[in-house]
Amino acid sequence: MTDQLHLSFVHFKKDSYIVVEGKDNVDRFFIINQGKVGISKEVEVVAEEKGNVLGPGDLFGVVSSMSSHSHIETARALTDVVLISVHREQYGDLIEKNTSVAMKVILQFSKRLRHLDEALSRLTLKSSAEADAAHLFNVAECYVRQSQYKQAFYAYSKYIEYCPDGENAAVAKERAAKIAAYAKGVKTSFGPEEFNRTYPKDTMLFAEGEPGNELFVIQKGAVKIVKIVDNNEVLLAVLKVGDIFGEMALLEAKPRLASAVAREDCQVLAVNRANFQRMITTQSQLIARLTTLLADRIWFIYKQLANTLLVDPLGRVYDLLCIQLEKNRISLGSAAPYTFDFGPKELANMLGLTQEETNGVLRKMLEGKKIQIVDNKIHAARASDIAKQTEFHWKMQKLEKARKEARAQNA
Repeated sequence: MTDQLHLSFVHFKKDSYIVVEGKDNVDRFFIINQGKVGISKEVEVVAEEKGNVLGPGDLFGVVSSMSSHSHIETARALTDVVLISVHREQYGDLIEKNTSVAMKVILQFSKRLRHLDEALSRLTLKSSAEADAAHLFNVAECYVRQSQYKQAFYAYSKYIEYCPDGENAAVAKERAAKIAAYAKGVKTSFGPEEFNRTYPKDTMLFAEGEPGNELFVIQKGAVKIVKIVDNNEVLLAVLKVGDIFGEMALLEAKPRLASAVAREDCQVLAVNRANFQRMITTQSQLIARLTTLLADRIWFIYKQLANTLLVDPLGRVYDLLCIQLEKNRISLGSAAPYTFDFGPKELANMLGLTQEETNGVLRKMLEGKKIQIVDNKIHAARASDIAKQTEFHWKMQKLEKARKEARAQNA
């Protein structure tokens, strides 16, 4: 395999650092051929993510390499090691010749992503990420109270479909019938051969708690990913042409963690389990794209989890804005202005802070005139200012932690 793909072997002496957390320009990952490698993180976001020891056959650096983001972990040689170096652009050839390895990576990524997503939901949204079909009734009730009848009708319909004998089945049928006239254009089911689909604005592609057996590729328009928290719709992401979503439920056969709603009229390609299995062996570019997508999401959620460990709310706001810049491929050293695609309300939701807390922090930031609110969007005079402030707050927290540890030792 290595001869066909022209992969290279690299050697590291014991105690050498192979990759370092936070470093940019990540273009390759590694497969261990011989020896042992220790993985550690400066910020342990969840207990299960603590450092471990890898051996022959294990991979590391895949998340950062495939997402083209900075390293989220440090790898150090625990013994003399021999590694196979795989450049990001070689991944397609690698999986074309060994699809089982590709599926192993994808399934590991999917499980890791679900685990991190659940941890983030508990910390920021103050709720569990898990849901089941019975939750569809709660989703519908929330949307009907907000007079968003298309979303409500879809959720009621799915609740009736999956919970025909549920305690709220009769109520769901009655309310769905009442709002049916306001839900024109809503389609709640598609035939097995209807892969190319059109969704009008504000219609649901799927709802949280609904069993999932398809992933989607956006071909035209935009889709928003949302979650109901405390009877309010929380925006998690806005996806555009070329984005893939819904893959976690397909890969793990578990209920949807969030809902997908057409932000504008959109067209998508739906891929079910049977088609996905065929595509694994015939379309390596799709598998490479899916791996990249999962890697990008893992990187992003890991950064969001690390953000929750910052004590100072002002530091958390700067750090989250910095994460958004890197996610959107904006140079952290750029002196150019940048307008984020969200405002104070969405910022509060992402941070898990109250609107009052967020507004208090924003007032401090606005005093320096480096941050402004323009058309209800957060606007930065220079991207580099955000990066510098983020670095400052992390450094201050590390210094304070070191002082406390020193005082404890001297006590």
